[in-house]
Amino acid sequence: MKALLLFSALLLLSAALVAQTAHIVPTAANTDVDQSPAMISSNGPVVLDFSKQQLVTGQPSNAELKIAKDVRSQLLKMPLNYYGVFDDIEYTVEGRTVTLSGWLTSEHSATKKYANDAVKHIEGVDQVVNNIQVLTPRPLDSQTRRRVLNALARTGQLDQYFWQASPDIHIIVNGLNVTLVGYVNNEGDKNLATIATKQVRNVFDVTNDLHVVHG
Repeated sequence: MKALLLFSALLLLSAALVAQTAHIVPTAANTDVDQSPAMISSNGPVVLDFSKQQLVTGQPSNAELKIAKDVRSQLLKMPLNYYGVFDDIEYTVEGRTVTLSGWLTSEHSATKKYANDAVKHIEGVDQVVNNIQVLTPRPLDSQTRRRVLNALARTGQLDQYFWQASPDIHIIVNGLNVTLVGYVNNEGDKNLATIATKQVRNVFDVTNDLHVVHG
C-alpha cells in the first residue's frame, strides 16, 4: 500500500513539472538575438577616401547598403565651390530614410538644398531629413578659418590632410569656437592639430572630433 501511494505521488509531481515547463515562453530578454536597429553612418564628413569612414551598426539590408553607397556618391559629385574644407556634410541611413547633418558656411548655403535634392532622387529613398545648418556670416570667423587652415598646413606633416579636391580635415568655426572634424592617421597628428589650432589668434575654444584611422 505504501509503495502504491509513493508511486502515485511521484506521478503527480512529474505531471506538475511538465505543465510548468510547457508555459515557459522565450522572450527578447532570454534570447541572444540582436534587436538593435540597423544604421549606416558616414561617421564624419564625406571625403573621397572611403576606407576612412562609414560606421555600420546592426545588420542592414543590401538595399540599405546600396542607398548609403549612392548617397555618398552623390555628395562627392558636388562641385568644389559647393563643399569645401570649411564645411561639414554627414549622413545616416536607417531603412529608407536618409538624414543629412553638418555645417555650411554662408557662402555655401545653397549646398543645403543641392544635397537634399541630390539625395531624395536616389532609388529606394522614401524620406530625407535635412538637419544641415548654415553658419552665421561673421568677418572674424572668416579670418579665423583661414588662420587655422594656414596654421595646420604648416605644422608637422598635417599638410597631407589638406588635399584640395577632398581634404581629410574640415574646419568649422562658429563664433570663434573651432571644431575639427575628419580623419587623421594617428593620435600624434590629432593632438598636434589641437595644439596648432589653440595657438591661432582670436580662437576661443577648440573641439577636436577627428577620427584616428589606419590605412
